[in-house]
Amino acid sequence: MKLGLTTEFDAAHSLPGYQGKCANLHGHTYQVEMVVEGDVGADGFVMDFYQLKRVLAGALEDLDHRCLNDLLPIPTAERIAEWICERLKKDLSGTPVRLVSLKLWEGKNKWVMID
Repeated sequence: MKLGLTTEFDAAHSLPGYQGKCANLHGHTYQVEMVVEGDVGADGFVMDFYQLKRVLAGALEDLDHRCLNDLLPIPTAERIAEWICERLKKDLSGTPVRLVSLKLWEGKNKWVMID
């Protein structure tokens, strides 16, 4: 069975070498949607939403209200999504679920997805 969770974080970045406005420091409200999959346990849960929310919040803690250039040399939406995925996979190891997909919106109407 699949479970999904969506949250937001705010961060700034610039795109080195980019020809255009995004070469300058600017900010976004990012929205993150994660989907996990697992079996329903004897307790009736695949994973408690509260626990899933804590995992996602922990993965985003290093990104929220930060300059993403301090963490990633080229902080495109694609690279940010990859970073979040790797962190979530690590943080979900040892739990009864696995990460199925991650969708990252950079502001409104623009997103990348890993599945």
